[in-house]
This record gives sequence, structure tokens and C-alpha cells, in this order.
Amino acid sequence: MQLPDLVRRSIQSRGEAAGFAPLARAARLLSDAYRDHRPQDLAQIPAGDRTAAYLVTRMPATYAAAFHVLAEVRRRLGEPLPASVLDIGAGTGAASLAARAWFPDAALTMLERDRDFARAAEEWLPDAARLSGDLGRMDLPPHDLVIAAYSIGEMDPGPLWRLWEAARVALVLIEPGTPRGFAAIAAMRTALLERGAAMLAPCPGSGPCPIQSPDWCHFAARVERSSLHRRLKDADLNFEDEKFSYVALGRHPVSLPPARIIRRPEHHPGLIRIVQCTPSGIESRNVTRRAPAAFRLARHAAWGDEGLGR
Repeated sequence: MQLPDLVRRSIQSRGEAAGFAPLARAARLLSDAYRDHRPQDLAQIPAGDRTAAYLVTRMPATYAAAFHVLAEVRRRLGEPLPASVLDIGAGTGAASLAARAWFPDAALTMLERDRDFARAAEEWLPDAARLSGDLGRMDLPPHDLVIAAYSIGEMDPGPLWRLWEAARVALVLIEPGTPRGFAAIAAMRTALLERGAAMLAPCPGSGPCPIQSPDWCHFAARVERSSLHRRLKDADLNFEDEKFSYVALGRHPVSLPPARIIRRPEHHPGLIRIVQCTPSGIESRNVTRRAPAAFRLARHAAWGDEGLGR
């Protein structure tokens, strides 16, 4: 998974212009602030260095996660496609770029308070409308699709209801694929389903989530690392797997899959073990060559795909 060429070239130029030492320091502080859930620490990083470090180290992963999620949302929604998209906490525009890929004719609006991040997003999304304000206090303009990717965490009910009220067709929430991130998604999933929302993805049903702590539901998107990104992380591999948790909810019911694969399938000689979530709970299936049709499907199944029916 890669960002569009224009964006990748611009990010590379910004990173090189910042200088490796300041960029490395900013990337380290950025990582620490996100890991420790201390957004106030971001203020100690010069704005230009902070933006460059975010672009190099985090934007590709955020784009990959949003691209993966919105592919599933488009599949579930079908036609007509959403005509407008509101990106909450848009940052440097990663989720908006993913939305542009799947909903190319939709009008984009990005809500972002960080001026330097917003200016970066404007470079590759010059036609998007821009908003700045406090989500907890402002009234959001209605849009067909509302996305909040890595931007809301453990949201209080008030702002969550504002997001839902602004979504004429669907609301998409994405958080890091950690126990904490999944707990936030699970809480918001429950609250919105109780309010009458309809499940879109990833769940195959709208019942109580069957996953119990210390387990958590998450998925992964493979992201190509740039050479600069590898240097900053002192990494040998030219890719990383971005883990994320998400839920997409709509105004109207849609056709849901019979199951969702929630672990990476295990391949053994003549046997494939698949763990999937079904409307009746978590199911572990051993698919063998004695069931040729199911075995062919299982051979090509991936973590996050639709699961196998009966």
C-alpha cells in the first residue's frame, strides 16, 4: 500500500528539507506522545519538524488503514455512492485521500485545528473545504459520510452524537489496533447501535460484541516504508503492518457477510485453520481438502476478509 505519487514525492522533499537530526528527534517525540497518550507533549516539537515527521512516519499508515476500511464501506453501501465526506481531525489529509480514492466525485470537508497539518493537506487536496474548531462545541454540517480516523479516542457521548447526527448515510470510526483503541471502538459501537444505527462493517451482525478482554478485535494493512522512514526507525524491512480497529455504521440496514475473519489464517499441510466472528459468536474452523470448495476459498482468505459460510 502506497500513498499517491504526488503525495509521496512531496513528503520525501519535506523530510529531506527538515534535516535528518531534527526529523529524527521530532519522530521520536511524536511516537512517545502518541504511545503515552500525551498530546500536550506535541507542543514541544517545532511545527515544521512535527509536520514533516508525521508525514514521513504516520501518514502512510493512516492512509492504508482508512483505504482498507473505506473499501469495505463502499462494498457494503453500494449505489448511490456518498456525495459528500466530512473528515474529523483530518490531520494531513490521509483519510480524505483514501475517501477520494473510493468516492472520487464526493465533495470533501476536512476539520483540523492544527494549522500546519491543514496546510500540508491543502497541498494535495486543494479543492477540499476546510473547517477549524472545537468538536465538543461546534455544530457539524451534515455530510453523507463522516469519518473520524485516529482522532477521537475515548469520546464523550456529546461529540459522538454530533458525529452521528451529521452523518446522513454512514459514520466510520477508526482507532489504533490496541486493546485501548478497540475498547474505545467497542464502546462507541454499543452506544450507536443502541441509538438505532445499522451495522455496515466489520461485524457480521449487530448483537453484543463476543470478544472479551484480554482479547481484542483488530485488523492489519501492510504499508511500504520509504528509505527515509526506514532510516528514522533504524529498520531493515521495507514495510510495516499497521494495526487498527474500526466500526462503520449506517442509517439503513445493508447486506452483511456470514462471518468476518479476525485472525491471520494458519496454513498447515492439507489443513487451514480460520478464526472468524459470526452472528452467533467466535468460531474456529478447520478446513481440509475433503471439502474442496471451502478449501479453495480458505487458501485465498486473508485476515479481515469475509468469513466462510456454512
